[in-house]
Amino acid sequence: MSSESAPARPSAAVTIVIDAALVVVFCIIGRLSHAEGIFGDLPGLTNTIWPFLAALVAVHAVALLVRVDAARVVPGLLVWFVTLAGGMGLRGLSGQGTAMAFVIVAAVTLAVLLIGWRVVNVFVQRSRS
Repeated sequence: MSSESAPARPSAAVTIVIDAALVVVFCIIGRLSHAEGIFGDLPGLTNTIWPFLAALVAVHAVALLVRVDAARVVPGLLVWFVTLAGGMGLRGLSGQGTAMAFVIVAAVTLAVLLIGWRVVNVFVQRSRS
């Protein structure tokens, strides 16, 4: 099949937006599961989101610099790992909690979200070709 008729992967910008939206969803789910405020506590929500979003932006910046297609599954593993590790590191440095149970739940949830959409995308692309 020629590259002209192959289904297109999401662009880098779309990939970043999808990942960022999923990180925000992860943080909102976490806050809701602990009965913490969402829209009534925007500073609290922002405080929860920024470490993971900062790590995500950093890994995507590097991917763009080295011209890696972060929409693919294998680079998505690195996106997941850096988002998790960097987010936890920034949380720790800013005095937020990094209890082992939270790290495990965050690892699994972020994996399902950040790697999951990429796996689904592979199947969608294959079914269209």
